[in-house]
Amino acid sequence: MRLLLVEDHAELADWVSRALTQSGYAVDVLHRGDHADHALLTQPYDLVILDLNLPGLDGLEVLRRMRERDTTRLVPVIVLTAQGSTEDRVRGLNLGADDYLPKPFELSELEARIKALLRRAGQQAPTVRLGALVFDLNSRLATVADQPLALTPRELAVLEALIARIGRPIAREALFEKVFSFDEEARTEAIEIYVHRLRKKLEGSGVRITTLRGLGYLIGEAPDA
Repeated sequence: MRLLLVEDHAELADWVSRALTQSGYAVDVLHRGDHADHALLTQPYDLVILDLNLPGLDGLEVLRRMRERDTTRLVPVIVLTAQGSTEDRVRGLNLGADDYLPKPFELSELEARIKALLRRAGQQAPTVRLGALVFDLNSRLATVADQPLALTPRELAVLEALIARIGRPIAREALFEKVFSFDEEARTEAIEIYVHRLRKKLEGSGVRITTLRGLGYLIGEAPDA
């Protein structure tokens, strides 16, 4: 899943982005509202974490513009507000924010809210089952035959993106955008490495990741599962 974090406090932004990256998200970090507005015009995101007090363009204006565009109208937004700022919370929610989080906050709470909004946006059941694979969308934990499946953050991001489109292929470029942030030096071919590793780890699980020429990758149950 690819997230956009818009926060002008550099240390806070770095702290949050590092933690979310370790959890398997691809995180783009921007410190100005006008830069965020441009990124939202050119890049697809699964969720936006938006501070309101931003240079260039304030967060409420970024949010207002998001909700006026068809491409970003339904993207979940978590607004970060100053402690006790009821007016900012109300204005943000009225403009279409899906949730708000007052500063300071615990990373565990932010992650819980991210998971809840992504699950709601995908309209999936809390648990996905394919063969012997069980993926819990709340905890983002995968098990095979009731045993934990050890995944790196990148492998987890690939599996999560594939599961979000069960029955539909996802293009390699689109999968790349879900896994890597725009400031990372990587080529789209890198996705093949993580798909290969994931296939190895899913051997014997009754799950198959198929490469469809010209269409991308498709996850589903193996025919003999």
